[in-house]
Amino acid sequence: MQKLTAQDLLAGASVTHEVEVPHEILRPGSTEKDGPSAVRLRPLSVGALALISRASREDPALIPLLMIKEAMLEPAVTLEQIRAMHIGLVHFLIEQINLISGLGPGGQSLEDTAASSLGRSHILLARHFGWTPEQVAQLTPAQVGVYLAGIEKLLAMDTDRA
Repeated sequence: MQKLTAQDLLAGASVTHEVEVPHEILRPGSTEKDGPSAVRLRPLSVGALALISRASREDPALIPLLMIKEAMLEPAVTLEQIRAMHIGLVHFLIEQINLISGLGPGGQSLEDTAASSLGRSHILLARHFGWTPEQVAQLTPAQVGVYLAGIEKLLAMDTDRA
C-alpha cells in the first residue's frame, strides 16, 4: 500500500467545481427558461470552518452565509447579496458545498452517506457506467430504478454464462 504525502492530502482542497444551479432552484415558480446557470465553488478547509465557527459564535444564522461567501469563487458575492438570496437557493448551495467538501448533503460524513441505500445506489451506478457523482445526482428516482434493474439483469446474465 502506498503512503500518502502531505501534497496528496491537500490536493483536493485546491480543486474548483462548476455546479449547475437548476432553473427551478434559481427562479422558483418562473416559467421562463434561461440557458444553463452555474457557479464555481471550492471545498471548505478545516481552517475556513474554524473561522466561520468563530465568526458565527454569537449568531449561528451566519454559518450558511459565511460558508457560501468562503466557497463561492464565481460569481463573487458579498454577504449582503447572500442575505438577499431566497432560502431554497441558499439550501441548494450549502448542500453542494458540503458535497464538494467531503460531507453529505446534511453535513454528515460521506461514510454515513455512502452506507445509506441511496449512497450505495449512487456508487453502483457510478462504478458500473463510469458516471461522475454529478451525473448520477441528476438522475430522477425512476431513472435510478431502471438503471439499477438493468445492472442486476446484466450481472445475472454474466453469472449464468460463467
